[in-house]
Amino acid sequence: MSLTIILIVAVVLSLIFHFVGVYAGAKKTVWFVIALMWAGAINITMSEVKPKGYKDIEIMKGKYQNTDIIIEEAMPEVSVYEMIKIKQSFQINEQSQPLK
Repeated sequence: MSLTIILIVAVVLSLIFHFVGVYAGAKKTVWFVIALMWAGAINITMSEVKPKGYKDIEIMKGKYQNTDIIIEEAMPEVSVYEMIKIKQSFQINEQSQPLK
């Protein structure tokens, strides 16, 4: 799933929560919860990947030049967002290569 789709879903959910809060008369509480959700999501996205993620990067490294560039830019500490970009680049390259 691409980051754009995830962000679109998050914005739509935030709007839904907002309108539920307006209808229920709990605007301040709903906005506080929305702010906490966004802060948590950003925190998770910017946190470092687990050691298994670095093993996956080693498997992908050296196969495609544009993926290697993204890997080099992301090192030494790879965030979850950077890992998503690396995997997306790798998958695009894998799909564009003819099967042997």
